[in-house]
Amino acid sequence: MTDNNREESKIVIEEVEAVETPPKARVDEARQRDYLDGFLSAKPSAAPAGEPGGNLYDGIIEALKEIFDPEIPVNIYDLGLIYGVDVTDDGHAVVTMTLTTPHCPVAESMPGEVELRVGAVPGVGDAQVNLVWDPPWDPQKMSDEAKLELGML
Repeated sequence: MTDNNREESKIVIEEVEAVETPPKARVDEARQRDYLDGFLSAKPSAAPAGEPGGNLYDGIIEALKEIFDPEIPVNIYDLGLIYGVDVTDDGHAVVTMTLTTPHCPVAESMPGEVELRVGAVPGVGDAQVNLVWDPPWDPQKMSDEAKLELGML
């Protein structure tokens, strides 16, 4: 290609003294007054007692935070040993947990202590503990508070 065959492109500059302001968005008068009424007047719904945020569930979590691993100065909840807490409407609590290892010295006594402490929470009618080994516990399951306490952060 030669320079003669190449098309030249030019930039055209146009000077203006003012630009017309674009129109503002308008909302119908009837719509403008009520579109947030339902949202602003809604009250937060109370969490059922046996679900996270409910009094019974929170009481169980607090009870679990009072149980400490005898070898590590961290409670079993922050240590990540509690895999789940399920509470039925009639107050039956099921705690699924693990231990740091199957050979843990408290493998026989810890589930019983958890059952007693959870069963003592007001509103819990029956407590059951399921000890599981899968998935195995690892330090990543610990809360940040536990890691900080143990100097891992």
